[in-house]
Amino acid sequence: MPKSTLRQQLNLSEAVEDYLKAIYQLREAAQHAGEGDPRVTTTALSNALGVAPGSVTSMIKKLADDGLVNHRPYYGVELTPTGERLALEMVRHHRLLELYLTHVVGFGWDEVHEQADALEHAISEEFEDRIDLMLGCPTVDPHGDPIPSKEGQFSEPATLLLSALEPNAAQELTIARVLTQATDVLRYLASLGLVPGARLILLGREPFGGPLRLRVLSDEPALREISPHVAGLIRITMPGEPSTN
Repeated sequence: MPKSTLRQQLNLSEAVEDYLKAIYQLREAAQHAGEGDPRVTTTALSNALGVAPGSVTSMIKKLADDGLVNHRPYYGVELTPTGERLALEMVRHHRLLELYLTHVVGFGWDEVHEQADALEHAISEEFEDRIDLMLGCPTVDPHGDPIPSKEGQFSEPATLLLSALEPNAAQELTIARVLTQATDVLRYLASLGLVPGARLILLGREPFGGPLRLRVLSDEPALREISPHVAGLIRITMPGEPSTN
């Protein structure tokens, strides 16, 4: 199947594409956690990809030699502009596929991550364009993760972690994004109605690390309790928040 011009020119292996995407996603996760350093450690990559640290070190050297990452020993690795462009292409494939698998094929949002991982390397640019049009040129995937454009651009609303908010019974919140691909957590959140687009009010917070009390606003409003850990996986927007690029 025809790949993008850049991927054809570089003739990248699937392993290389996986590393580039993982570096991008680890940096993205660090930003959501409030960490400003764009560099990703060898240990973090090893854990994310499930490969030995020695193998990670060898691959990083190859990526650096190919001009896809910048790396200094003991200081971590970051994507070059070319590496980031390739990473965003794989992220786009992955997130479009997740949306296609949920909206068209009928999979649950907790079932699509591994399927998209397997398919993202294989789809052609024509297939990517067709599912993009079929889905109405979407900007987010089923988990609320932004879908980059073909040019690697995206916008997303300014968001806050639910776990960081103080209770306010007069303030309506909207779930924008869920920061996990863990199947059991996604199923749990879905059972509570805590999915992207859901509206809620944070009613209270028990002391000493106790649960957060929520009212989920739907046709039949429901009271829910979730742990601070789970609340830390949910990013929300409030009325009037601007978008960021």
